[in-house]
Amino acid sequence: MASKLLSALTAALGPRQAANELRWFQQHTTSTSDLAEMVQRRVAGEPLQYILGPSTLFLFILVLNSILGSQPFGPLNLLARPPVLIPRPETEHWVIKLAERIPASPESPKRLLDLGTGSGCIPLLLCHLLPQGSLRACGVDISERALRLATDNAELCSTPTEARAGHKNTFMATNGNILSPSFSADAKINPPYDIVTSNPPYIPWDEYLHLPRSVSAYEDPKALFGGPDVLSFYHAIASLVRKNGFLRPGAIIALEVGHKQAQDVEQIMRIEAHMHDVEIWSDPWGKHRTVVAHL
Repeated sequence: MASKLLSALTAALGPRQAANELRWFQQHTTSTSDLAEMVQRRVAGEPLQYILGPSTLFLFILVLNSILGSQPFGPLNLLARPPVLIPRPETEHWVIKLAERIPASPESPKRLLDLGTGSGCIPLLLCHLLPQGSLRACGVDISERALRLATDNAELCSTPTEARAGHKNTFMATNGNILSPSFSADAKINPPYDIVTSNPPYIPWDEYLHLPRSVSAYEDPKALFGGPDVLSFYHAIASLVRKNGFLRPGAIIALEVGHKQAQDVEQIMRIEAHMHDVEIWSDPWGKHRTVVAHL
């Protein structure tokens, strides 16, 4: 039985990865039928994080750490549940860099708004990296499942809501649609903000059609596909932040962008958002990944 399962995994993943994953699955269950089902799901392309599930994610993290020597998202251990977007290393890279640029202190705490928060990875990593008591973060998403996951991750990371803050950084998740004209009222956000971050949907349709099945078949298309106008979310963000009183003096905006979109988003920030100090950051693979604007 095990040899057949290993052969199936090897055909899909290669021999080394197949052997590792079969061992993880065997550590997860003693049921032959459950083991066969897990292998079948993995061979079909389902992400490993979803198969192991939140109840066994810590096992996955421990095994992954022993092999790769790294954490899933910076120093944080984040839960992953379908169909919420799984945090990516390119996002982790720019968030860590952003943390180094934020002059936060408990004496002058910053207020952050994360648009399309998903798992909460961006604000929660910033809450972890910045001095405690220096950040009040709010994550907004249209998906209730994303909001539940972000809230669970905040609890996992021991990041409290503002009502229970004490001297710690805080995070809260709220429902809202950035493309809605009534977004500010619906999401119950409370400007002004010092930091606005977003990893919005930005993948064009022709690229979406060619995504690996492990992505397109399991992760929420609303978190991936940028719509007929793939820049619509950036236009909406620009319209939001240019409102009088929405940003504090010295505010910073950091937006993840897709392939060949950086220059267009840079212009949106300059012309529509009225931001004059705009730069483009590359990811570790040399791709233009983040547009960062300063008020």
